[in-house]
Amino acid sequence: MEYTTLGSTGMEVSKIALGCMSFGSQDDWMLDAEEGRELVERAIDLGVNFFDTANTYSSGESEEILGDVLAEYDRDEQVVATKVRFSGATEHRNAEGLSRKTIEQELEHSLDRLGMDTVDLYQIHRWDYDTPIETTLRALDDAVRRGKVRHIGASSMWAHQFQEALHVSDREGLARFETMQNLYHLTYREEEREMYPVCEKEDIGVLPWSPLAAGYLTRPHDEFTATTRGEHELDYGTPYHEGPGSEEINHRVAELAADYGVTMAQIALAWHFQNDHVDAPIVGTSSIDHLEDAVAALDISLSASDVEYLEEPYEPVAVFGFE
Repeated sequence: MEYTTLGSTGMEVSKIALGCMSFGSQDDWMLDAEEGRELVERAIDLGVNFFDTANTYSSGESEEILGDVLAEYDRDEQVVATKVRFSGATEHRNAEGLSRKTIEQELEHSLDRLGMDTVDLYQIHRWDYDTPIETTLRALDDAVRRGKVRHIGASSMWAHQFQEALHVSDREGLARFETMQNLYHLTYREEEREMYPVCEKEDIGVLPWSPLAAGYLTRPHDEFTATTRGEHELDYGTPYHEGPGSEEINHRVAELAADYGVTMAQIALAWHFQNDHVDAPIVGTSSIDHLEDAVAALDISLSASDVEYLEEPYEPVAVFGFE
């Protein structure tokens, strides 16, 4: 395993964060408690110390499963991130959003499910257009001051919104967002235009979600829509394979994978690991084999010409993931 400093937090995290959205029972493809345990335990064996979940993942079951496993390990060695914005175990008018009421009650629920007194990274799960950002930041700042949260982060939003939030924190002396979890992979690179220059200037840790394009970069283009996950992503409307250059990028990932004798997923992850913008991609998987492959991808060293070859076909696509 390799480790990196996460933005300005000072925390040392594995260059792979295990995404726990697959834990729970809301969908057939999710892992139950025992299967989730096996995956987390193997991740720890491999040196992963960074885990990402959310109150909304399987209505809180993800947090429960992760917390139960980590309770048997040294908590000080693990870095745990969760999120607030969408409803968790219950649904009512104040179960979602970023008001003070929602943040305070959902944080307590998340801590209870995780079995922890403090969460290392608490992230807003998108922008709340109905709540002033200062209200949200004051609630988060209070959580930091009370010792319930160590650091705060944000996720997919417009760069001007993120910059506004940082400005309000600086102006009012409030805790600042120190991480950005956003959609970023070889066939969706719109974040390079505005968000990543802001992150570089402000020393923000970058944690891409869906680094394998929901599976599109793990198999040949023609096979993607034949999978259950591919059908789900088509229904969801994600632009993983709709860009003018996406099919060619997919082909080049497959070509390099054959040249290196590795999987397509490993080539796509190796690109992230060598990307100056990225601290740690959020790798979500339901397979121990795929997790082991992801860790092995750290050993792949792409040449500058390989990176250029992978990136060259990219063309702009519609911005996605901010709502």
